[in-house]
Amino acid sequence: MLGQTFQKKIEASSKRNKSKVILALDLEHTDKNILFSKCLEILEKVVSSVCAVKVNRHLILPLDLYDGVKRIITVIHDMGLPTIMDCKINDIGHTNKVIAKHYFDAGFDALIANPFIGWEGGLAPVFELAEKRGKGVILLTYMSHKGAWEGYGQKVLDDSGTERFQYLVFAEKALQWKAAGVIVGATYPEKIREVNSILKGEVSVYSPGVGVQGGKIKEALVAGTNYFIIGRSIIKAEDPYRAVMLFNDIVGSH
Repeated sequence: MLGQTFQKKIEASSKRNKSKVILALDLEHTDKNILFSKCLEILEKVVSSVCAVKVNRHLILPLDLYDGVKRIITVIHDMGLPTIMDCKINDIGHTNKVIAKHYFDAGFDALIANPFIGWEGGLAPVFELAEKRGKGVILLTYMSHKGAWEGYGQKVLDDSGTERFQYLVFAEKALQWKAAGVIVGATYPEKIREVNSILKGEVSVYSPGVGVQGGKIKEALVAGTNYFIIGRSIIKAEDPYRAVMLFNDIVGSH
């Protein structure tokens, strides 16, 4: 299956660290050196208590992909953790392939893509490249913010002409395209439950939105979330390690 290598990596680190928490390393600072140092500081504190690290443009833009970020990826890999690039790929196929190649070349084990653009001339080249290189592609299915319903929650006609919710169609695409995972916000446990009923455990559910955005781990876990993407509640905590462990304890007690 596409993304199997990535899936094995995250499953192994999850089991080793007894964690289903993915650190969203979305730090901000105007000074590049301070930003880089803060990243390393947070990583050192939580390395033994998370199962992966997600990077967004918070780091790519100020630190540069092949300079600062690639160095951070190397550190993360040396710590035994897989990395996810939250690039939300959303362009035509040729451009998407170039984007994916750069992120994979920099060392990312998986990336996040937007299924709105479709397969042919859209995401097909990304999935093909990922398969060749043993990487993963995770599809946005229902985001965690309040306005997600305007896009992912709209009603559309599926291939048979039946009116359905967009996020349910995307869940089926994830199965069809053999995605490594789907993103469904922890802020919408009912959506997680619906998506999970389609995936039937064949594709993992990744849920952002815990903490600052109001998502509850217990509710998302019961609904079917496999991994939790958590950023501000950890990186802005006085004690990041303790913050992660509190989340781990909730998952472990379920």
